[in-house]
Amino acid sequence: MAPQSFLHLLSVISPVADDLAVVYLPLLPVGLWQLLRDLDVRLIEVPDEEFTTLGCNVLTVRPGVVILAEGNPRTAAALAAAGCEVHTYSALEIGVNGSGGPTCLTRPLLRQYPR
Repeated sequence: MAPQSFLHLLSVISPVADDLAVVYLPLLPVGLWQLLRDLDVRLIEVPDEEFTTLGCNVLTVRPGVVILAEGNPRTAAALAAAGCEVHTYSALEIGVNGSGGPTCLTRPLLRQYPR
């Protein structure tokens, strides 16, 4: 990354369920990694080649149901293998060009889960 760049937290970690998160390990702070490990959160690691195509910026619609930018097949496969329902969208023009991933381009959602 260029020195003038900044990194949005959701470019490093996206919670998918109470016990599952998508992460880009090279930029994940050690303390956060340790906390996730202590909480038994399973980590889906985004490969280097999918970091720049927004592989780590995953919008969770509800636990285990996610929206992911197209062009991240390894991350999508890992999410599906973890039991997630994965939906993708074409992000080339509206996301990968620097506008942001699905979490950045979505208005806040009110999530109410049954208790």
